[in-house]
Amino acid sequence: MNPRIIRFVDLWLGRPLCAILTLHRRIVEAVGLEREAPKPRRIAFIKLIEQGSTVLAHAAVQRAIELVGRSNVYWCVFSENREIVDALELVPPENVIAMRGERLLYLMIDALRGLVRMRRLEIDTTVDLEFFARASALLAYLSGARRRVGLHRFDSEAPYRGDLMTHRVQYNPYLHTAAAFDVMVRAAIADPAELPMLKQELAEPVGAPPRLKLRDGEGDAVAALLRAEGMEDIDGPLIVFNPNAHDRLPLRKWPIERFAEIGRRIIAETPAATIAITGTAAERDAAEDLRKRIDPTRVINLAGRTTLRQAIVLYGMAQVLLTNDSGPAHFASLTNATVVVLFGPETPTLYGPLGPNAHALWAGIACSPCVNVFNHRFSPCTNNVCMQALSVDLVYAELRRHIGMEPRTADRRNATAAP
Repeated sequence: MNPRIIRFVDLWLGRPLCAILTLHRRIVEAVGLEREAPKPRRIAFIKLIEQGSTVLAHAAVQRAIELVGRSNVYWCVFSENREIVDALELVPPENVIAMRGERLLYLMIDALRGLVRMRRLEIDTTVDLEFFARASALLAYLSGARRRVGLHRFDSEAPYRGDLMTHRVQYNPYLHTAAAFDVMVRAAIADPAELPMLKQELAEPVGAPPRLKLRDGEGDAVAALLRAEGMEDIDGPLIVFNPNAHDRLPLRKWPIERFAEIGRRIIAETPAATIAITGTAAERDAAEDLRKRIDPTRVINLAGRTTLRQAIVLYGMAQVLLTNDSGPAHFASLTNATVVVLFGPETPTLYGPLGPNAHALWAGIACSPCVNVFNHRFSPCTNNVCMQALSVDLVYAELRRHIGMEPRTADRRNATAAP
């Protein structure tokens, strides 16, 4: 579903529904029908969108597993974002509650089915990982869970989404998103009377997510895909570009001609290098144009040609991934690959990929970051100077730090395996 349509529905339908259900909650409380929340036994996370930030939830999910066991942890997600949940193996596949989000009617039907299932499962605790979204707050309340953890705006000028949470967490704009997710789970077992939550010291910084567990033949399948594109042997470094060339989030784009210039420099200075371009099917034409601008004999266009898992395996084979702030930056953190991430309208302080191999470049323009949880990540900006300020020389110098070394001698097909 188009992000602006989602925002429109969330605002004009979600806001009145949140107000109505808040009134319902007040009536239930007044007549003494709201029962005390039990100790968590079955926990459902609600994270409908953004596959990249799903990766950042790994520590929060692990804490929930320690509380109730993996078989009692569930995940609510849009169907189109489910693949990363399965790849991470956060919860058992049968514990994923998926909802089609491409059309409003489908979403309403699947949401009703999901709510019925959650009530039958007797989910007693929900953890809403969607910052200030109304749809997730509505799902949490209608699930029947008596322990509901989520952000509450308190006295801030944040988006209104009623008073539907039992454990109301204060949004902290200085916490990395992974730490904020972990706070949510810790709040689930804290005293909800302590407002705002969470009145505890921060846990240790969240580390890198677990490595992707390769299935039999996955590395061979990606190697075969490379051979099908004419790359029989890759003796030198493999560099992957993910230019994120579609128009869904235009402010995050780094100028495509700069990717082309970077590619030409790599080929000129490292003739043994191979460049692969990844992306969605919608980005294939733009990726093909980029391939031709660089060198069609040394560049592979894989946009729309891989599954998400295959893309992650490919990242693990690469010397380095160059991408803007997007899901692949986080997907690559599931491998040993070095990642160079270009930030602009958002900040790596909150959304930077985790792990020692992730390197963020951010110009620090005064108006950046301009998209955040308070504006549903929409900005009036039409000129992303924050991305344009990242020069080709700056980015190439960072890349050279990582591709100027000897090519890896390890079997590329197993590069994503856990050490």
